[in-house]
Amino acid sequence: MSLDPQDPRPPYQQVAAALRAAILTRKFEPGDKLPSQIELAKHYGVARMTVQQALRLLKDEGLTYSRQGSGVYARERTARPVGLRPHLEAAFEAEHVSIDFSGYTAETLHGSIAEPLDKVREGRLTPSSVRIRLLLSDMDRPLALPVAINNDPRSSSHVRSRMAGISARHAGAIAAAVDELADLGLVPETSVETRFHGSAPLFKAYIINESDVFFGYYPVVRHQVRLDGKRETIFDPMGKDAVMFQHTDDGDPDSLGSQFVSQTRDWFTSIWETIAEPR
Repeated sequence: MSLDPQDPRPPYQQVAAALRAAILTRKFEPGDKLPSQIELAKHYGVARMTVQQALRLLKDEGLTYSRQGSGVYARERTARPVGLRPHLEAAFEAEHVSIDFSGYTAETLHGSIAEPLDKVREGRLTPSSVRIRLLLSDMDRPLALPVAINNDPRSSSHVRSRMAGISARHAGAIAAAVDELADLGLVPETSVETRFHGSAPLFKAYIINESDVFFGYYPVVRHQVRLDGKRETIFDPMGKDAVMFQHTDDGDPDSLGSQFVSQTRDWFTSIWETIAEPR
């Protein structure tokens, strides 16, 4: 299919418009790989440099991302939670797996890595190392969230103690599952570390293999929990309602995705090495 010679736009803009329409109408679903530059050049009857200009335009618009040596992919653009599980499973296909998490309780992470860990036990995935770092809010301190709706200090302390127990349970389960892989001789090097800081949990962030970031804000909701046998109304950051967005380091230091990933890594390291403390 050649371009319209009557169209006043430059050829690269015409190619970009055609691909943009295909992505927005989901002819290319989020995560789908686009045809190669050679294939696109042949398809539209243009030079490869024209295709490169068109793809650069789509990347700047946030419609695509590229993986070095792999190709160009359509990006998730809908206001729906990005599926974390398939990305984590793909991460475990790498030789060296690293996951940095900052958030509330690590409950979602615990559930999401269950399947890839099972595949490691079955020998279907064979990473050489697995490193997980958890950066969590310290529920032993008075925090803005979670908090009893009446702001009663005693009730709020009980609320935080409840969440501390949930957090400890999931962090401990993650550590036990990963350590088991080392004990079984399936992964030569494993490490799970948890550090705590005094800021309220307002967002969650996953840094996966240093190249992908999944980020979402916790909406604060009003709901009831049971404390000491009684129902207590609290304000709580709700992790399951957090809409996640993916950002990818595509190898271009000037792209928005690469900059977001770089800044998130730097932020995580700054908290980890300063105000966060182990227990």
